[in-house]
Amino acid sequence: MDLILGSHNKGKLREYKALLADAPFTLRLLDEVGLAAFDVQETGETIEANALLKARAYANACHMPVLADDTGLEVDALDGGPGVYSARYGSSDRERCQRLLSELFNVPQEARSARFVCVIAVARPNNGQTITARGVVEGRIAFSMGQGSEGFGYDRIFIPDGYDVTWNAISLAEKNHISHRGRAARALLPLLSHF
Repeated sequence: MDLILGSHNKGKLREYKALLADAPFTLRLLDEVGLAAFDVQETGETIEANALLKARAYANACHMPVLADDTGLEVDALDGGPGVYSARYGSSDRERCQRLLSELFNVPQEARSARFVCVIAVARPNNGQTITARGVVEGRIAFSMGQGSEGFGYDRIFIPDGYDVTWNAISLAEKNHISHRGRAARALLPLLSHF
């Protein structure tokens, strides 16, 4: 069975293929089913709402089951922001990280707690049947961008609990084991067998 990943991001496809390697389906990008130019506006007020919105819209557009996710970085010193607006906090990964670091400029280490939240949604076309799974990883925001070549998004400034380095300095295999997306994917696997 084919399951379409509601994304155009090849890096995300690689990550999900590793996370869902034991699942009984072939994961493919939107681009492979004629939706290279199709995008869904994230107008939901929660991370879960955005994941469901994307999964349903892409499933109905390609007439195949779709897996979509939404992720947000919640920073306690910013009252949970940027949260659902994480992807829209700037025009590039670097700009988003720099904005967040500048907003936390005078915030001491003990008050820089944060968490990544990921919700994965899977939707069938037309009938509206959906499932969701949630994963969370706690950590803190660094004082500057970390060195390393792994990852994307806020990985350069997020230090997961139990580590002294940012996400982008941790190998993909190790990150998948402890990450919010990895936790959500592991919670999703048993649900997929009955979907």
